[in-house]
Amino acid sequence: MYVRHLQVGSFRNWEHVDLPLGPGPTVFVGRNGEGKTNLVEAIGYLATMGSHRVSSDAPLVRHGAEQAVVRAALRRGDRELLVEIEINPGRANRVRVNRGPLPRPRELLGMVRTVLFAPEDLALVRGDPTERRRFLDELLVTRTPRLAGVRSDYDRVLKQRNALLKTARLARGKAIETLDVWDGHLTDYGGQLLAARLHLVADLAPHMSEAYAEVAGEGAVVAGLGYSSTVPLAGTGSAVAPGAPVPSAAELTEAMRERIAERRNDELDRGMTLVGPHRDDLVIHLGPAQAKGFASHGESWSLALALKLATFALLRGEGEDPILILDDVFATLDAERRAALAAVARSAEQTLITAAVVDDVPEELRGVRVEVGGGYAVVVKDGPGVGERAVVEGRVP
Repeated sequence: MYVRHLQVGSFRNWEHVDLPLGPGPTVFVGRNGEGKTNLVEAIGYLATMGSHRVSSDAPLVRHGAEQAVVRAALRRGDRELLVEIEINPGRANRVRVNRGPLPRPRELLGMVRTVLFAPEDLALVRGDPTERRRFLDELLVTRTPRLAGVRSDYDRVLKQRNALLKTARLARGKAIETLDVWDGHLTDYGGQLLAARLHLVADLAPHMSEAYAEVAGEGAVVAGLGYSSTVPLAGTGSAVAPGAPVPSAAELTEAMRERIAERRNDELDRGMTLVGPHRDDLVIHLGPAQAKGFASHGESWSLALALKLATFALLRGEGEDPILILDDVFATLDAERRAALAAVARSAEQTLITAAVVDDVPEELRGVRVEVGGGYAVVVKDGPGVGERAVVEGRVP
């Protein structure tokens, strides 16, 4: 899969961009603040319907505009897919595929596959569990789009159950009786989500170990993945063993129901749901220890990179290369990590790279560039002569 053409309107700092792209590596180069990351962010938004930089849609709309539009023509083998999202902060977004509207915007999820590696990804190793849960769930939906509905239903029931628990804390009457109904819904959706996460961690773990060994070099300790859950059957954080069985959704639903019953009084006292996938964590291991709080800065970078390379390998193994987006990361990596990342970037069907200085990017990835600055994006391609350039697309305001 690759983006053949990108158009954005009133997105971030861009009033309008109409940009041809192609397979292979493309480098977006320009000074910080000129908008190069905003362009690849728009492509990432097509895949996740969210930004890797902000938690809401409002900052994505250009100042003074009411909405933003992202439109892309994508090639999948011999087929073309035209995708358009109208971003409306405070209102429902609108999605069109091949010019036809989708009744539910989340039906877009899974159609566009991207893997994005950015400086913010260091939080996957050092940050709060929220970052790692989001990583898992976005990857789940990319692989199995129907899980977007399961996750949405779980979040809806969780919100309603928490509201009921706050009421029950003050008046433990009929509200407690109603909790049993919500417990059934919560554990049903929760069991499905837990089973999907555990299968994902089991599938991702061998790719993670292999990628870390390649990134960290000879003699590095083994990296692994585990899952820590408020439902003991789902995991206690230990590294996943190859071939280990994964409990079924039905078994996890029952285990979650039993655990909620055990913690009923604690939940009533605190007025919140204490059991379920919303409180779980993906555990990254470095040797026998958990990486968080133990790994050095360099090891943390290697682990974050390995996790994204593992994601790419997992999705590629399912039959189609995702679009690889590398946002301002080459300048932060040492030679060994740069080489490992460059090898994958060269092999991907399409790699989109941002950099403040083109010299930060390995030479073999510099063939096509989008020079960004002064409100313009100019596509240039190196010619056969030294220093020769051909303007492929004129300046686009």
